[in-house]
Amino acid sequence: MLPELGSSFGVSPGTASLSVTSYFLPFAAVMLFSGALGERWGRRRTVVVGYAGYVLASLVCVLAPTFTLFLAGRALQGVANAFTTPLLLAAVGAAVPGNRLGRALGWFGSLQAAGQTSAPLVGGVAAEADWRLAFGGVAVVAGALAVAGIPDDPAGGARRESLVAALRQAVRPDVVRIGAVAALGWGCLTGLSFMVALRLEEWFAIGAGPRGLVLTAAGVAGLLTARLVGGAVDRIGRRRSVLIGAVAGAFVVVAVGTLPGVGMVALAWAVGGVATQMLLVGVNALVLGSALGGGAVSVVQALRFGGGALSPVAFTPLYHADPLAGFLVPAALLAGAVPAVLPRDPGPALSR
Repeated sequence: MLPELGSSFGVSPGTASLSVTSYFLPFAAVMLFSGALGERWGRRRTVVVGYAGYVLASLVCVLAPTFTLFLAGRALQGVANAFTTPLLLAAVGAAVPGNRLGRALGWFGSLQAAGQTSAPLVGGVAAEADWRLAFGGVAVVAGALAVAGIPDDPAGGARRESLVAALRQAVRPDVVRIGAVAALGWGCLTGLSFMVALRLEEWFAIGAGPRGLVLTAAGVAGLLTARLVGGAVDRIGRRRSVLIGAVAGAFVVVAVGTLPGVGMVALAWAVGGVATQMLLVGVNALVLGSALGGGAVSVVQALRFGGGALSPVAFTPLYHADPLAGFLVPAALLAGAVPAVLPRDPGPALSR
């Protein structure tokens, strides 16, 4: 919906893409410590408050009369959601044995993919009428999630170590390196959805609804394959899964930036959904298998979404200067930087 958003506020689609960055930067920054705080306050209580805050922030976006206030609402959405994502993952990791962690994360990933599937389509359809409908819708959903909550954490609120001590425990070299891989994977693959949308508009002249439908392909593929990917991670190993996802993702990014037909771009983007699941399930399994709890999960997720926040800033100017380079550079980072950064044997280094 970036072109429609820009038109509504009188800014260019490139400027409208700042709405992605204004969400992800505070989301990533606050998430550096939100997991540690949530472990002290109790996971259920923190998640409920986070969803309630997301409702209020979404209403700010709906009612914003200027682009500046809209960006402020997006930033508040990011802060609120920072107190949900890492704690949900930590709850999954605490609920299953290690030899079935990949399968559990596959289930988790399938539900995330369901959100990825519906969001571009619903957002694109809403933008055909009024983009504010999409933000009103997520406010309603966040309110329902606040009421539902998550299962109680038996140790919730009982962890009394200081925030500094919790961060020191979580911010270890291998945790940071895994987080850097997550940042590269998210920023250079799924995080490029905005650029795919720009290419679909500029090269194929299709509207918001069809653009949303094409972007939905990744979510559909991720939804259908997440369970299989989770089982594969348990079988072939977490590190190997990350590498396979990164290399496959590099081919996907080149394909969506060069293929000459909308159908081919949609098919390639669907394969990207599978590659994303392989990479992210592997990353999440690596850090959750460390038994370091929400603090380490929080750090990795903060770096992951920090990569998403920087993606529009880093790649939009490159795309406008040379559309092909806009896709080739992130593909090269996936294929080259991920294997270089990923720890060779992260298990022992992450164990207590």
